[in-house]
Amino acid sequence: MVRALARVNLAAIERNADRIRRELDPRVMLCAVVKADGYGHGAVPAARAALAGGASWLAVATAVEAAELRAAGIEERILVMGAISYEELPLALAARADVVAGSERFVSELAAAGTEERPVRVHVKLDTGMGRLGTRVRAEAIAVAEAVSAYPTLELAGAMTHFATADDPDDEFLQLQLARFAPFAAELRRRHPGILVHAANSAATLTEPASHFDLVRCGIALYGLDPMNKSAPERGLEPALELTSYVAAVKLAAAGDSAGYGRRFVATHDTWLATLPIGYADGIRRAFTNNLDVLIGGQRRALVGAVSMDNITVEVESTGVDSPGTSPGGEAPVRLGARATIIGTHGSERQSAEDLAARIGTINYEIVCGISGRVPRAYHRDGVEQ
Repeated sequence: MVRALARVNLAAIERNADRIRRELDPRVMLCAVVKADGYGHGAVPAARAALAGGASWLAVATAVEAAELRAAGIEERILVMGAISYEELPLALAARADVVAGSERFVSELAAAGTEERPVRVHVKLDTGMGRLGTRVRAEAIAVAEAVSAYPTLELAGAMTHFATADDPDDEFLQLQLARFAPFAAELRRRHPGILVHAANSAATLTEPASHFDLVRCGIALYGLDPMNKSAPERGLEPALELTSYVAAVKLAAAGDSAGYGRRFVATHDTWLATLPIGYADGIRRAFTNNLDVLIGGQRRALVGAVSMDNITVEVESTGVDSPGTSPGGEAPVRLGARATIIGTHGSERQSAEDLAARIGTINYEIVCGISGRVPRAYHRDGVEQ
């Protein structure tokens, strides 16, 4: 028994990729985004599952992430979407990764690092409204592309942008970004036939076919999470990850007894408390203090007291008049070693990453990416361990 465990169903990732791929025009390719260790699911296993489901490209944020995929024997094209320093370039190039450029200065650095025998494949980014990487000026972006094509050590591979509000169906900014990007992409296609045009993230892929172009870059949806932070099953997506711990201790708390740092919970009547060996160092944010349910024995149990680094406490049953249960001195209402589910399904109860995000005003991305490295990942395919 491990203190905390994240179990990942690779078959679910494969099915999510297949579901997305089947809704695309056959000419549109699927790029699986596996940055941030596959959004906390494990980059290499997630990449392989997505490729089996129909993805033909992979995308990451850093050169190190690209190198990890290559070291695992993955041969498909990899796009490093994030900023790359000159010091990181050799690692990216050794991984045979495509890279992104938004300035002529960076293009000159790339040109010096590439060779004519193996030119660096470059995607030029137009900032249509995200306000991060790339140039906002269309003419400058075209100039960057022409600079790439002028170097024999570089290859102009693509044109791209990134959407800021695709996850908000009521926001019209996506259409404005598309209107800015389409003429730029068309101009580059005219000058350089055969380049790859791409813009859509998961949200745009699911809601706006006009954003698909030649390739879509899907991350969160591949893991069965809703890019709109509502309900993944309603979008035909299957959550791939469950996060569990176990009951390490059970004790009766009398009225007036407290639990956790700062006495953030004080019992108002006799009640049973269970301690789970999982805390904020594992990814259970301190903001969940007195603000989360845990599924034990197929029932929702309230987290009580402060989330600490290594433990949380939940109220498993009360002996008070308002919530009758096991009498003081009787048998504990849950057994030691009982499974405790933070994300996933237990009996008829289900708790999703979206549910956790809503509790503390964040997004499902942060919930799964925040599951720390000290939580082991276990992989299965519909229950068959891998």
